[in-house]
Parts: sequence; structure tokens; C-alpha cells
Amino acid sequence: MKDQAMIAPRGYLPYLRISGHLAGEVEPRAALAAVATEIAEIIAFTHADICLHDSPGWVVSYEVGIQTRWSRKRTRVQNAPIRDLLTGKVDMMLAGNAMEDPRYIFPGACCEPIINHQLRSRVSVPMKVMGQAIGTLNISHRIEDLYDDATVAEAQTLANVLAPYFHALHASEKAQQAVKIRAEAQAREEGLRQGALELTQALESERQRIGMDLHDQTLADLTRLLRTVSGDAPLPDRATLSRRISDCIDDLRRIIDTAMPTLLELFGFAHAVRVHLERAVGPDPVEIDVEDRTDGAPDRLDPTTRTALFRIAQEAINNAARHAGASQILVRIDRDAGESLCITIADNGCGLSPHQGRHSGVAHMRTRADLIGAELEILADGGTCVGVILPEAAR
Repeated sequence: MKDQAMIAPRGYLPYLRISGHLAGEVEPRAALAAVATEIAEIIAFTHADICLHDSPGWVVSYEVGIQTRWSRKRTRVQNAPIRDLLTGKVDMMLAGNAMEDPRYIFPGACCEPIINHQLRSRVSVPMKVMGQAIGTLNISHRIEDLYDDATVAEAQTLANVLAPYFHALHASEKAQQAVKIRAEAQAREEGLRQGALELTQALESERQRIGMDLHDQTLADLTRLLRTVSGDAPLPDRATLSRRISDCIDDLRRIIDTAMPTLLELFGFAHAVRVHLERAVGPDPVEIDVEDRTDGAPDRLDPTTRTALFRIAQEAINNAARHAGASQILVRIDRDAGESLCITIADNGCGLSPHQGRHSGVAHMRTRADLIGAELEILADGGTCVGVILPEAAR
């Protein structure tokens, strides 16, 4: 037999207090918490939530009594235990034991809160504004067979009082979220624009440096060779002449390699990274390793993306070799559980100072990552680990 003592006494006073409380609230969750006591006076509950249509096919929930997964993230209408009410197939839902009711428990349903918290008695009614359904009011209790048709009527009256307030509060919350999203997007765009400008300036400086190298070194060497072979003085022996020409070629090859990573084109990403790592550490006793666990995935990327990843790896390796004082530098090319391509450059050096900023090339690494839709993560704790993550969507 139903425990009538669990049904709170009904009257108009709780509804008047509800209106008074809601008038001073500006956020849906806080508003529901503010009227929880009055709701309990009208209908005793273990858990109560308001579920509102958010975007097509999705709902968002606000709850009191017990905090469950319903209010932590949006839910698809098709997976909601109250989908029949949300889609208008029924005009109310009443259960004596929702834990055994197939309307609430079905394949794909987000019914963990019902099961985990043993929410047996359950009543759900629509919330409408100007005749349009905006969501549902849902009230549950652990005691079985607690609610009846009279409870449904009380719940509907309560829903009618709450609906206009929560419709307005939800609309305001969505507008604030939209403003925040726009502001964040504008900030990202401005950061990307500024970063791209700085990267362009860096590239221009690099071109100037290459031009100076060609002028001061390669061109000067070739000019001396020309004077040697075209002058009146005896020609040097073939070995000397060959060595001087070879030096010129090596210098030119080094300059070209800086401007365009030919190793990347000829031998692939992992090999090019290894060669750069060997050159960066030079004769120093540093343990190095490059491991590709993706079977050459970077080489299947478009050239622009692959080159950007290579430049990020170069910069991270240069920082580790020149500034960290590391005895170990390890490069890993891998995939995570979500199939994102992950490249990490880890060293056991002195760590990256947060004040190094632009001078360390971190800003340029971030800009290169942003331009290809990747994420850059830098951890400095007992060494430095630079990770660049390229999601599947970006590839």
C-alpha cells in the first residue's frame, strides 16, 4: 500500500514562494536549487530535474537532490529515458518502478542514474510556453509506487509555473554562451593572425640570413675559385682544387637543406628527424633515438602539414640540444586511442623556463601547430617534453 505520509501537503503558498525565489535568479541551476524546498513541499522527491530542448536532437538538464550524469553534459533525445514525452508521443509518464519499466530502460538509454540511484517512483510532465513544448519536469523517488494521478496533476501545475522562468533563463544562458564562444573564436583568430605575422617575419629574417650566407660564404668561395682558375698564377693541384669545390658544395647543400628539407622529401619524416637530431647534438655524448610506431604515417600527410610538423620537431630538438644540457633526447611518432597522430620530443635536461617565450621558438611552434589544426603541449618537469597532436579531422 502506498505510503501517503511521503506525499507533502499541497497548497498555494509554495507556488507563491517559488515565484518569489525565481524572480531573483539569473542562472538555471541556481534557480532550480533555490526552489528545491518548495518543490519538495508539493511533491516529495529523491531526485528532480528539468530537461530542456537545447539544439535540434539534443537536450540539457538541470537537477537537484542527486547530482548525476544528466546535468554534466547534453543528451541526445533518442537516448533520453523520457524520449516519448520529449517527442510528443505521450502527454505524461508515470512509473511505480522505473528500474523495471521498458519505457525508461531500453538499449542505448542514458538510464544509469535511474539504476545507480535506484529511482523507482517517477513522474514526468511536459513544460510548455505559449503552447510550445520546451522540455519536461521529472521527479523521482527511491520508494516504489509512491506517485499517482494526483501527483501527475500537481507536477503539471508545478511545470506550468516553472516553464516561463526556465525558458527565459535557458535562453539567456545560451545567449551568454554564444557571446563567450564568439569572443573566444575572435581571440583565437587574432592570436593566429598575430602568430602568422610573426612567423612571416621570422621566415623573412631566415631568407635574409640565407641570402647573406650565400653572399658572404658560397659566392665568396666561388669568386676566389674563379680568380684562381682564370688568373695567371699556376693552378693548384687537382686534390686541392677538388677539396675547395667540395667545401663549396657542402656549404651550398647545408644552406639548401635549411631552406628546403630535402632529406624529408627523399628519405621520409623519421629519417629526416634522425639526421637533424644527429647534427644538432654533434659530437656531444648524448643518447638519441627516433622511433616511428605508425609505419610512416607522417609521410602520408600533405606536404604542407608534414613540413610544419618537421619544423616543429626541428625547433624542439634545437632547444633540447642547445639549451637544455640534456644527456638524452628521444623522439616518438605514435597514435593515440583516438587515432590522432602524436609526435613527442622528450629530453632529460634542465627544463623549459616559462620566461623563454618567443626567444625559445615556442611561439613559432604554436603558430605552426595552429596553422595545420594541431595542438601543442609542453611539459617541463625533470626535463622537457614537447608534444604535437594532429587530430584525424585535421589530416
